[in-house]
Amino acid sequence: MGTSGKYNIKAVSNMLGIQAGTLRAWERRYQIIAPKRNEAGHRLYTEEHVKILRWLLSKVNEGFTIGQAVSLLESNQLNTGLHEREDDRTEMLSEAILGALLQFDEVKAHEYLNEAFSIFSVDKVTIDVMAKVLVKIGDLWMAKKITSAHEHYATSFLRSRIGMIYHNLPVNTVLPKVIAVCGPGESHELGLLIFTIYLRRKGYQVIYLGASIDEEDIDIVIKEVQPKFLFLSSTMPHSVVSTVKLANRLREQYDYLSVGLGGIAFAFLPEQEKQALKPYLLGGTKEEWDKWMANA
Repeated sequence: MGTSGKYNIKAVSNMLGIQAGTLRAWERRYQIIAPKRNEAGHRLYTEEHVKILRWLLSKVNEGFTIGQAVSLLESNQLNTGLHEREDDRTEMLSEAILGALLQFDEVKAHEYLNEAFSIFSVDKVTIDVMAKVLVKIGDLWMAKKITSAHEHYATSFLRSRIGMIYHNLPVNTVLPKVIAVCGPGESHELGLLIFTIYLRRKGYQVIYLGASIDEEDIDIVIKEVQPKFLFLSSTMPHSVVSTVKLANRLREQYDYLSVGLGGIAFAFLPEQEKQALKPYLLGGTKEEWDKWMANA
C-alpha cells in the first residue's frame, strides 16, 4: 500500500525546510499524523505524512496559523485530491481488516490496524476505519452472510483494541463527567465505545457502563456521579422505544442532565420521528458530535 515509513525527522526537516523541533511540537499538540518509530525509537515518516506536512506548511506560509491550518485539514477544506486519497486509504484498510477478521487471522488484523494508526490520527482510525469495519460486520451478520462465530470473533477483536485506546487517553478533571450506557434491551456496545473514544480524546471523564444495566442502577450512578452528560445507544430497532422512554424520564427527573441518543437504529426512524427527537440525536459523524456537544 506504500505506507511504510522511510524518512527520518532530519530528512523531512530538510525536505520541507522546517525545524525538527517544530515538527515534534506540531505532532504532539495537534496529533494530525502519528509516525511509527524504528527499533532505535526514531520517527519514520511515510509519503502521506510528508504530503500532509507540506500542505500544512504551505498554509502557514500563506499567513494561516498552524492551528488554523489544522482546522482546515480536519474540516475537509483541504484540496479534494488529498482527501480522495485519504478516503481510498481508509476504505482499503477497513476492507483489509475485515477480511483478516473473517479469516480469523488476528495477526494480519493487528498489522493492518497498526498501519492505520501510523498514517492517521486516533479519531480518524476509530471513526473512519474501525467504525466502518463494525458496520460491515453488522450488515453481513444481519444478512446471514457470516456466522455468529465470525461476528463474535470480529467484535471481540475490535472491543479489545478500542479498550486499549480508551484506557491510555488522559482525562481533564476540569471538564464535567459523562455517563455512557446502552439502552434497555440493547446488546451491541461497540458503537458506543467508539463514541466514548471521541469523548475521551476531548478529555472528558467517561463512566462507561456498557450493556445489560438495570434502569434503577443507572439512577444510582447518576446520583453518585452527578454527570453533565448521559449518552444512550441503540443499534437494534426493538430497543428504540424503551431507550427514548428512558431518555425522557431521566431528562425530566434530573434537570441538570443533558441526554444524547446515538446508534444506527435512530438513522432508520421516519423523518417525523427524527424531528421529534432532534434535541437528543447525536448523529453519526465527528462533525455532528462536535455540533451537538457545542449546543448542549
